[in-house]
Amino acid sequence: MIIIPFINISFEIFVILLVSFISVFLIMPVWIRKMKEVGIVGKDMNKYDKPKVAEMGGVPVVMAFVFSLLFYIGVLTFYYGNQSNVIPALACISTLLIIAVIGMIDDILGWKVGLRQKHKVLLTIPAAFPMMFINAGHSTIFLPFFGELDLGIIYPLIIVPLGIIGAANGFNMLAGYNGLEAGMGVILLSTLGVIAYLSGNGFVSLIAFVMVFALLAFLKYNWYPAKVFPGDTLTYSVGAVIAIVAILGNMERVAVFIYALYFLDFLLSSRGKFHIEAFAKPNKDHSIDILKNKHGNICHVTHLSIFLLKKFKRKVYEKDVTVFILCLQTVISVTALLLWYFGFL
Repeated sequence: MIIIPFINISFEIFVILLVSFISVFLIMPVWIRKMKEVGIVGKDMNKYDKPKVAEMGGVPVVMAFVFSLLFYIGVLTFYYGNQSNVIPALACISTLLIIAVIGMIDDILGWKVGLRQKHKVLLTIPAAFPMMFINAGHSTIFLPFFGELDLGIIYPLIIVPLGIIGAANGFNMLAGYNGLEAGMGVILLSTLGVIAYLSGNGFVSLIAFVMVFALLAFLKYNWYPAKVFPGDTLTYSVGAVIAIVAILGNMERVAVFIYALYFLDFLLSSRGKFHIEAFAKPNKDHSIDILKNKHGNICHVTHLSIFLLKKFKRKVYEKDVTVFILCLQTVISVTALLLWYFGFL
């Protein structure tokens, strides 16, 4: 039933995705200029000369995503007279806007004096309310050794907020390198979007790919050397969309699997008591090394990537780390697709 609107308005879907891409592509240069004019900039910590780069690049991405989904709702309502997906779409928009505001607050305060990690977790709780209150997703889940288990009211009240809070804060951890956050978002959401579409859930697939197309446009300006940073506005928002897509598409197990690098980053970060930043030590020749610290040199997946790349390359550059991690994520995502296809996820 959900796939019918997706198939019947294929041209409209193409327009919606195009609107998402073009909106970010055209707005971003203006946004970059304005951010520099008002002084909302941050230092690119992985560059030797620490150039100042426009911040809060996630705002145009969120705007494009929201506008594209609203356009989809308008097409369904006024052209096709079909409102089957309006409530989950509006809940998705509400969650995204709430969590984007939290990200903006942290971006404005700055990464050094911004919100503490515990405050970020607490503030992201209200972002889960819209999805909780519409009882989104399926309360029946499959657990190894136990089979199918109906969690009932526990699912919307416990699992949904944990998923959204965990995905948003987790996605924010593996970051700090040009093109990394947006690139990871493209791969993760494309994986979930493809599975949702093959499962016959076109609406959920649309949500995923609307964000994918916005991120692809954003990458034009965020790829090395970055002209704009995503900020927490983008990382929180992308993480929240990942959780929403997984919940609405009943793909929780797939989402957990493809989040493997984020779980690894969490474990590595715990070595430094979550105080060590993921940045590297930049050199004059633009190569990078791992920053020395008292907790051990490898406190993030980015540090681990530099360490592994050093085994094969004499000098490692920021772009190398980004590409390496994106390749790792692609392998994990393709593995997830195959496992899902053959019924193991």
